[in-house]
Amino acid sequence: MIAERMKPLMANNSAVRQMFEEGNNLRAKYGKENVFDFSLGNPDAPVPDEINQAIKDIVDETPVMELHGYMSNAGYEDVRETIACHLNKLHGTEFTKGNILMTVGAASALNVALKTILNPGEEVVVFAPYFLEYNWYIKNYDGVVVPCQTDENFMPDMGRLEACITEKTRAVLINSPHNPTGVVYSEEIIKGIAEVLDRKQKELGRTLFLIADEPYRELAYDGVEVPYVTKYYDNTFVVYSYSKSLSLPGERIGYLVVPPAMEDSEFVFETVTAVNRISGAVNAPAIQQKLIGRCVDSKVNLEYYDRNRKALYEGLTGCGFECVMPQGAFYLFVKSPVEDAAEFCQAAKKYNILMVNGASFMAPGYVRLAYCVSYETINNSMAGFKKLAEEYGL
Repeated sequence: MIAERMKPLMANNSAVRQMFEEGNNLRAKYGKENVFDFSLGNPDAPVPDEINQAIKDIVDETPVMELHGYMSNAGYEDVRETIACHLNKLHGTEFTKGNILMTVGAASALNVALKTILNPGEEVVVFAPYFLEYNWYIKNYDGVVVPCQTDENFMPDMGRLEACITEKTRAVLINSPHNPTGVVYSEEIIKGIAEVLDRKQKELGRTLFLIADEPYRELAYDGVEVPYVTKYYDNTFVVYSYSKSLSLPGERIGYLVVPPAMEDSEFVFETVTAVNRISGAVNAPAIQQKLIGRCVDSKVNLEYYDRNRKALYEGLTGCGFECVMPQGAFYLFVKSPVEDAAEFCQAAKKYNILMVNGASFMAPGYVRLAYCVSYETINNSMAGFKKLAEEYGL
């Protein structure tokens, strides 16, 4: 009844979303305060005050046709120029509105980039563990996912990366700060990736792209720097979303950067603009674009997440669980006390604790906890975690 190409995708439907639905069922049964749902990266941090005020002002001040009408498929020119100037100020880049495509969140930006560059059968190298919906996006354009294993600290290994690149490779997709591990790729790591791509690009005689998926860019702790990737490799797309930095996941607003140094940059930008239209999105939401134009410098309170990060890490390690302190994003990646992490996740449900099996991110033996929840949720969950630890003899 459904298309053949959709059947394998549906057979591996998102475990994160399934867990989200299970959380809704548990909340209905036991009450919200008694369910500790760490399954979904759905920000709980308050939206900055100026965001809510700006939305009201935009609606009150903007003529109806301008507020709700069509614009260029690339987005409002003034908003794109504002974002370009913002990035230039932060990172020393030289972007203009002609390098910024407004998109329906990061997922749309990723799909636009992939549709623009992928021919059937071409490969995209992705460092494992990774956000498993990358599989859907890449296969949707008849691409092939090539997982590249990281080291014991979840950092890319340049030798493994080079071995993964073949005459069929079209792109390498990176995510930093990282979902699900919380690691941040250092400048040294980014330079290493760029050097491998430069060398292989010349060796193979074909353009290789780097796609940097950066929805967690602003969520980095302890003074950790997140390198801006276009400074190290010319053929780089940057994917960005305001879902995490402004707590607006349901509003679906982000952008795609096509830097001026990219090969055939102007033609690539024309193409991504056309892809944005034919993908069905047509253009990014008008009100949300105008909102970003007014609030491009706004951010959520990083301390909100940092307090959660420390509380969850200290609480779980205090119980005897093994995990690495995350440098960014809002995820804690915990080693399962048993080989079968699915069993561990199932055991946690007895205490109304919801976690996601690391196998959903190509990392069996681990579980992911999203700490973008209330501080009270973390504190109240600790009694259940202690019982869970005792159950496994920790």
